[in-house]
Amino acid sequence: MSYGDEKAIWVKFEGNPVLGGQLGTCFDLAVLKDGGLYRMYFSWRPKQSVAMSESQDGINWSEPVILIEPREESGWEEEINRPVVLKKDGHYLMWYTGQIRPGQEHGHSWIGYAKSEDGYHWSRLDKPVLSFDEPWEKSAVMCSHVIWVEEEEQFRMWYSGGEQYEPDAIGYATSKDGVSWNKHKANPVFRADPTSRWEQQKVTACQVVKHGTWYVMFYIGFEDVNTARIGIARSRDGISNWERLPANPILSPGAGEWDGEACYKPFAIYEDECWQLWYNGRNGHVEQIGTAFHDGEDLGF
Repeated sequence: MSYGDEKAIWVKFEGNPVLGGQLGTCFDLAVLKDGGLYRMYFSWRPKQSVAMSESQDGINWSEPVILIEPREESGWEEEINRPVVLKKDGHYLMWYTGQIRPGQEHGHSWIGYAKSEDGYHWSRLDKPVLSFDEPWEKSAVMCSHVIWVEEEEQFRMWYSGGEQYEPDAIGYATSKDGVSWNKHKANPVFRADPTSRWEQQKVTACQVVKHGTWYVMFYIGFEDVNTARIGIARSRDGISNWERLPANPILSPGAGEWDGEACYKPFAIYEDECWQLWYNGRNGHVEQIGTAFHDGEDLGF
């Protein structure tokens, strides 16, 4: 199925979902292209852990292995999820969400940090590197996306804050070492558009890509707490003056399909004149991971 105008068409893979099924709920993912190998880091709800699966083609994925498990004694990691991983100076760096969830509508979330030499064995800090301490963040910060900007010699993070289920808006922070973060004074930097029905309630869980002279954001927009779609926006500095794609949303639930009620957590890679985007879809209480494609570099702005 495809959405948008001619320059903004995304086509869902006919063999979706690509990960899930007997694994149970798999959600909120990130993908790292490491040499010729795709590595998908995802939230594995039955294990309450971050797991990794590998692929040669971005479609067929190996049996997952657990990388980071819950650590209840820490006081903030009863569940581990929502990872992002980048590779810098030969090391794998991960930011993830640690959660305490006393109930569906309550609980707290923090962002933690881990490091690995081989991508399989991880050491993590005992304390969160980002906590909810601003009014708009309410009881949760989660869903971080981090990039390293060489010319600025700093990490840049976009993260979601607000309600535990689901967060409300997107904030921004910077760091020299990936551990000590400075939040932007004018957070949140990206809010829901109340005039646009498909994203009128919340915007969350973004990925930001430096592409040409733009920072391109793939994000979730919520019509209501149960109905979610995927959109795109762009900004010259990654902070202000975000311009939404006129053809938004680019991916919507497919009636009666595996993603029939919501499309969540996008992560896109551009290579070989094609964008490939992975996302998790929900139908009822089941969440699985699928993929979609967009031919050409032009996203339709």
